[in-house]
Amino acid sequence: MHFYWYSGFTPIAVLFLCGLCFPMMAMAPERGANEAVAISSGVSVATPEALPVGLHPILDYIESAWDGLTRSLNSCAALADPKTSAPGILYLPSGYSPSEEVKKFTAECADEVHCMPANERPHPGSFDPHAIDPPGLLYLEHPYVVPGGRFNEMYGWDSYFIIRGLVEDDRIPLAKGMVENFFFELEHYGAILNANRTYYLSRSQPPFLTEMILTVYGAQAAIGEDDRDWLARGYGYAQRDYAMWTSAPHLAGSTGLSRYFDFGDGPAPEELNDDPDYYRTVAAYFEKHTDLKSKYLVAADENSPEMPDILRHFAADTADPSARATGGAHRAASQLVLSADFYKGDRAMRESGFDDTFRFEPYGAATHHFAPVCLNSLLYNEEKNLEEIARILGRNDESRKWGQRAESRRAAVTKYLWNEKRGMFFDYDFTNGERSNYDFATTFYPLWTGLATPEQAEAVEGNLKVFERPGGLTTSTTVSGVQWDEPYAWAPLQLIAVEGLRRYGFTDDANRIAYEFLSMVHDEFRRDGTIREKYDAVNRTSKIHVEAGYDVNVIGFGWTNGVFLVLLHRLPSDMIAKLAQ
Repeated sequence: MHFYWYSGFTPIAVLFLCGLCFPMMAMAPERGANEAVAISSGVSVATPEALPVGLHPILDYIESAWDGLTRSLNSCAALADPKTSAPGILYLPSGYSPSEEVKKFTAECADEVHCMPANERPHPGSFDPHAIDPPGLLYLEHPYVVPGGRFNEMYGWDSYFIIRGLVEDDRIPLAKGMVENFFFELEHYGAILNANRTYYLSRSQPPFLTEMILTVYGAQAAIGEDDRDWLARGYGYAQRDYAMWTSAPHLAGSTGLSRYFDFGDGPAPEELNDDPDYYRTVAAYFEKHTDLKSKYLVAADENSPEMPDILRHFAADTADPSARATGGAHRAASQLVLSADFYKGDRAMRESGFDDTFRFEPYGAATHHFAPVCLNSLLYNEEKNLEEIARILGRNDESRKWGQRAESRRAAVTKYLWNEKRGMFFDYDFTNGERSNYDFATTFYPLWTGLATPEQAEAVEGNLKVFERPGGLTTSTTVSGVQWDEPYAWAPLQLIAVEGLRRYGFTDDANRIAYEFLSMVHDEFRRDGTIREKYDAVNRTSKIHVEAGYDVNVIGFGWTNGVFLVLLHRLPSDMIAKLAQ
């Protein structure tokens, strides 16, 4: 059986508006050559054929979902955008000559085809999404897997976990095509984007490109296809992506670390369309908390007449939307608006992928003022992977330089992000010179990348009880009401923690956590026949109760499907048998 979340569009006339649209340190456990291929390529420990019959329904669901979630120019489903009311518009890169396939697709599916603004060498921040109106889909050359539901685009960090799953299911060409699409984004749109919609042109997502490259390269090498030319091509694009993260404005002050940063200003366009009351909810929350009110709400006339019209949109009323809906009293607060600095934090939070969370202050308001554990662990991983790729390609001098950069980052992470007393890694507020004390599951990232020393890894392992719940690891210990906090468990964080624990020899812990999460997903699948975006790890359910921000639990779901396969195939046989019962 196959699951399709979008139906085709009725063919409509097309208007062409242009003829031609012109990571490991010595003290950390090292990956040996065979282990590196096994980890990167997703080579299975347990083969699908050997799995018990009791798991076949969920495995069939996942296999069918890959087809149902694949988008390409073969289907009008690619254009649909549940987050906006915009017509179906396809944007081609400047100077790009539409192929016959593109012409056929646009004739059958698109209202219009537009050209991107001319840009000889696109770079991060070189396109202004507000100037590209109406918004639309950014063309990619190859088919790709979307997360599902409202997320009908190819996303940055989602795609890594999806690619891991595709390789597990022996869909290497599809996985490779997705990596090629990221090369295409870097070449034509200036960066690996949050996703391929025009309103995402101002930000990226957490850097996993070298992991994706090595995953595909390792999978191909495992079947005798050692494509060094493709690896060299990927090496060039990975350096371009790395350069964005290690240059202003992505630098975290003078720490030697990096931060999340969106080049755009004002409210996120997709949020305005998808949840018009979101920013009013945020403003109402700040108004009730004096310490936050003074930081993130400003008098409208303070910015007049320079205050952009888009900010004025939220100057009319900061009352809680629920009070308005029930007819309750609310006072006009036309003199107060969310500050420009809040919007910078809000946008940076979205680049982090952790939207929403209270980790960087409520609603991510201060995200751009932090050097995060996740980002800097991933950049360490990029440096170590680039070191390895350069070595494979015989570029030994370059390899040594990448290794030196990784060592420098490791020292900075230890200095700023490691809390010896707590035995965990925490984000660092470089603006105020303070390390956070917000417990968050990204403390496992340094284990996954090999950045942590054995002593640090042991300390983090000793804190598993802080996060472990009946359904795996909860994201944080704070019940904030938003989705990237307690009690929610997300597939990517389970994989990173489990593989990080395995790396340092904590096999029993890794197996236990993997089983807790997999059994929750499987139990819920048996209940309603779906796999979801996130789960309540405390109550072991997919029935969620998010109180603010994005509050849907999407069916699909790309990265949960991928992580389920990766974790399942590495469980001991007795746990697999128990899971199937």
